[in-house]
Amino acid sequence: MKAIFGPAGNSISFKQEKNLSLLEYLESFNLKAYEYQCGMGVRITKEKAKIFGESLKGIAISIHAPYYISLSSVEEEKRKKSVLYILKTAEIAKEMNAKRIVVHSGSCKNIERKKALALAEETLKEAVLELKKEGLEDVLICPETMGKINQLGDLDEVISLCKISENFIPCIDFGHLNARSFGGIKTKEDYLKILEKVENELGFERLKIFHSHFSKIEYKEPGGERKHLTFEDKIYGPEYEPLLELVVKKNLEPVFICESAGTQAEDAMKMLKTYEEFLHKK
Repeated sequence: MKAIFGPAGNSISFKQEKNLSLLEYLESFNLKAYEYQCGMGVRITKEKAKIFGESLKGIAISIHAPYYISLSSVEEEKRKKSVLYILKTAEIAKEMNAKRIVVHSGSCKNIERKKALALAEETLKEAVLELKKEGLEDVLICPETMGKINQLGDLDEVISLCKISENFIPCIDFGHLNARSFGGIKTKEDYLKILEKVENELGFERLKIFHSHFSKIEYKEPGGERKHLTFEDKIYGPEYEPLLELVVKKNLEPVFICESAGTQAEDAMKMLKTYEEFLHKK
């Protein structure tokens, strides 16, 4: 097994493509992963989800759950709805043969971070119970590291959420971590500290198969993330080469989903080519 790469949703070039199916398009870049976007809500039916999944045979599908999930909301009703949104995403994932769903943790604006984390943990525990009731416990939940300071989801918080269940795998968004640290990821050692922390806290088996979002992201103090960029950016980073070198060295098999702004398939292919170069040097 090796690391696999793919886009988050569709690049501009695919939207302009007239002759290729999505599978053919992904294959033209040698990409083996794809993240279906439900950020604005789960709007696909179970029937269409099944057809979509069948159309991407050989591709590892993940789904991004709705952005408006708020595990840490101080309003109980919003937390209950968040459980339902996770459940609905998991139902679609099962039909689509998607193995992982990515979930935002919520906000810690106007609330202490410890309290926000406690609420998020409580909400996810409820989600685990509901998933089991519906026979959906095999769908892996991937809490995501977030890019804005007032969002719940630094690396420690995501690791804490992943301790709730063995079926939780961290979604490490390196662009987000770089944005919330105002450019703190610069060297191979910076990446190594992140990977070692996950391994020490969650064990090698979960580190080995971690989920990842990767893109260059513009940021600004004191808030953090502003907007996603492409790999053409030379200012904000982070750079992916040191990370991929470590992935090869440590024999990791993560799923890398590229979230570049409009060039996610093209940039995912750049990551893939660099990864393969490190493999050949090993």
